[in-house]
Amino acid sequence: MLRTIRLTAAIVCFTLVTLLFLDFTGTLHTWFGWLAKIQFLPAVLALNIGVVLFLIILTILFGRIYCSVICPLGVFQDAISWVSGKRKKNRFRYSPAMKWIRYGLLAVFIIAMIVGLNALAILIAPYSAYGRMVSALFAPVWQWGNNLLAYFAERAGSYAFYEVDVWIKSFSTLVIAVVTLIVLIILAWRNGRTYCNTICPVGTVLGFISRYSIFKPVIDTSKCNGCGLCARNCKASCIDAKAHKIDYSRCVVCMNCLGKCKKGAIKYTRRIPEIEAEPEMITTSKAKSVTTEQVDNARRSFLSASAIFATTAALKAQEKKVDGGLATIEDKKIPHRENPILPPGSLSARNFAQHCTACQLCVSVCPNQVLRPSGNLLTLMQPEMSYERGYCRPECAKCAEVCPTDAIHLTSLADKSAIQIGHAVWIKENCVPLTDGVECGNCARHCPTGAIQMVVSDPDMADSPKIPVVNAEKCIGCGACENLCPSRPFSAIYVTGHQMHRII
Repeated sequence: MLRTIRLTAAIVCFTLVTLLFLDFTGTLHTWFGWLAKIQFLPAVLALNIGVVLFLIILTILFGRIYCSVICPLGVFQDAISWVSGKRKKNRFRYSPAMKWIRYGLLAVFIIAMIVGLNALAILIAPYSAYGRMVSALFAPVWQWGNNLLAYFAERAGSYAFYEVDVWIKSFSTLVIAVVTLIVLIILAWRNGRTYCNTICPVGTVLGFISRYSIFKPVIDTSKCNGCGLCARNCKASCIDAKAHKIDYSRCVVCMNCLGKCKKGAIKYTRRIPEIEAEPEMITTSKAKSVTTEQVDNARRSFLSASAIFATTAALKAQEKKVDGGLATIEDKKIPHRENPILPPGSLSARNFAQHCTACQLCVSVCPNQVLRPSGNLLTLMQPEMSYERGYCRPECAKCAEVCPTDAIHLTSLADKSAIQIGHAVWIKENCVPLTDGVECGNCARHCPTGAIQMVVSDPDMADSPKIPVVNAEKCIGCGACENLCPSRPFSAIYVTGHQMHRII
């Protein structure tokens, strides 16, 4: 029964977290965005003391429930291990903990976060690693499926779906996601939770706490016949059946051992304090039996109820980038920017780099396709803005709404309109009125702050072509001018970012 409850909760949480990354409309975040905010590392970086305390208390009470239910990467590994188990049953064996790797990687992770090398640390962060895999590998498949439905729906006279562009936002992030997926599949296929108990820094921290958890699997030696079925089905390889010991720092409370024991010699119950020979290995030869009511009281209270959510209604179809429906317009190229452009609400490049886990959630929900993973080694995979496919609309704050670490924080849309994330720079050599001799003014017409004015290029000739002049004090760096500039392949006006955001 306990295993069924655990599996149900894990499947619900895993499905909803995955859909948060697949839902390009951002609709699901209204109801289930809290699932991203209760992930351990994002809560720590956001200084969300309430969530951190909740997860710690949960671990003290019930063990590493977080790893087996809430963490999407842990559930993903369980799914792979389950498929592998169909081919070979009872395949696990007890193995001693590799402490030097566990604590060594945890020390490297903490030091990297402190000194600001987040790009290195987040490579092994569990929630972020899963988010990158979904965004880079699974989301395109999801979007292609959506486009296929949109194709058939349109021909049936329905507009319940609309087409979206499917494109690679970052090649480096794609490669890292592929490598991460391959490593996880190999480890989970062969040895279950090796990643969680050897590499994952969150697993190591929670493992230290779970050694002292109140409720945990306990072996009753008076009933145990030494068959070893519990150890051969322990995906964490933490049960030493011969010595009747369980390494509680590695146990993820999957409940597999409970169902496999034919003698009922292992139960999930309250631990009786004993003198321990080793800090991580507890002998449970005198385990006391408990009543069914006591076991029921120990069941996880955080079980998320299944919710019914509506599919997104008909939305405005994206405009086709064609000239009169006949000739395809040449794609724009990314200009060389002196500084990267960071989302409004990130305060500064330093603050953003320290708090962002590069989970790609904001990249997934950006409706204007402005955000994309960085290829810079110091900020690898953290989102930055570019305006070849859209611009940052003043009425949109999706990235701030979904960010689980508060690396992007906006209190209101009014605040966003007052934040200067960069300023526009005009390139004379690319400007259409000067190169083609035609009137333009797109940049001035669409500037939401009126920071661009069109003036004559030659003060002595009133009928000379008009060119844009940028008021850098009023420009907020939204990128409307750069995106809507007709010049190809490089815009005649582009935005360069500010290291420290300003209020205008």
